[in-house]
Amino acid sequence: MIYILENEKLKIKVSSMGAELQSIYRAETDTEYLWQGDPDFWSGRACNIFPVCGRMIEGKYTYAGGTYDMPIHGFARNMEWEVIHQKSNALTLQLQSNAETLAMFPWNFSLEMVYTLEEDTLSVATILHNLDEKTMLFAIGGHPGFNVPLTDGEKFDDYYVEFDEVCEPRLLVLSDTCYYTGNTAPYPLEEGKRIPLHHRLFDNDALFFCNTAKGIALKSKTGERSVHMAFPDMKYIGLWHTRGADAPFVCIEPWTSVPGWDRPGIAAFEDKPEMSTLEPQTIYRNTYSLTFG
Repeated sequence: MIYILENEKLKIKVSSMGAELQSIYRAETDTEYLWQGDPDFWSGRACNIFPVCGRMIEGKYTYAGGTYDMPIHGFARNMEWEVIHQKSNALTLQLQSNAETLAMFPWNFSLEMVYTLEEDTLSVATILHNLDEKTMLFAIGGHPGFNVPLTDGEKFDDYYVEFDEVCEPRLLVLSDTCYYTGNTAPYPLEEGKRIPLHHRLFDNDALFFCNTAKGIALKSKTGERSVHMAFPDMKYIGLWHTRGADAPFVCIEPWTSVPGWDRPGIAAFEDKPEMSTLEPQTIYRNTYSLTFG
């Protein structure tokens, strides 16, 4: 089912499947900001990532003597969520642990996604309740894709991303199969802030960074439409579009964690890099926001 939030600036659509954004539309300029899921490039739009970011070797892990399957970016994006609260400017969807999730992730939990619309800003909050009696290991992230270009007559190469402040990011070194090697490398920016976009940037798949400013914007050299993301509680930020393709979108992905290690064999969940922990009967909250120019 599709749910709608709307104000004088923006109209937002959210699906109950995966609690995933389906549209971010500005009527004033007749602009659809969100990638619309063309399967020729990528059928997703803005999947929500839980309880792992990225891939795990063989799509499995071990924990407390058991072996579990875990799809890329976790299972939350492929499950039906329930709307538990809606008002004119806010929508809360909930996913609760069940037999299907427990077969993949041996913790009882309640997970909420809260979308709140204020003027031209959309905030996306993740609220996780550990309902179990043991400490939870988890990761969360966002995966929203944005149309590039945003204005007719522009080209993909007219766009760039720019951090809010001068910074010295470190690029996570990934293997050819997109697992984390444990290494980072310097990644010089234009004027200390900017990465020009071009399709060949993604020939080796995603770029993931740490040690950045906590805000990033998608901008055009020729137009005025833009997307700004603030991610104060996320350690990593990624850029991606379909590998080896001239895909007309770019994803800006805030993550708390990284893909699994580039090592042979099924890994223990405790050994997956940069996992967060949540004590029994406690709550975790993380919010990022999107502002549309």
